[in-house]
Amino acid sequence: MTETLKKEIITTAQVKEILDSVKADDMDQIQRWTSDYVGKFAKTDAKTAAKMVKQLVEQCDLTQEEAVEVVNVMPTTLEELRAFTFGWKKLILTETLEKMLSILKPESQG
Repeated sequence: MTETLKKEIITTAQVKEILDSVKADDMDQIQRWTSDYVGKFAKTDAKTAAKMVKQLVEQCDLTQEEAVEVVNVMPTTLEELRAFTFGWKKLILTETLEKMLSILKPESQG
């Protein structure tokens, strides 16, 4: 039985980085499927994703889980972000949504 060392919410980009370090021959079927999925859907690299999550938590008052969800989806417009965050059942001001979008823009991560 495998021992769980640490539980942490991470982005698809971070999952991709972890699975990229494992040889395909050493993966089980679920790991291969997961690797294929994150290879297709990770929107940025792991380092940038982690930086974005940190900024969203610190600057936009999001939980770690909310920040990871936003980075995984990477909405590009205020409307997309509003539709996405609507289900959180908390009021997010337009200025905070705009700040979130600025953090998600690739050129802001230089």
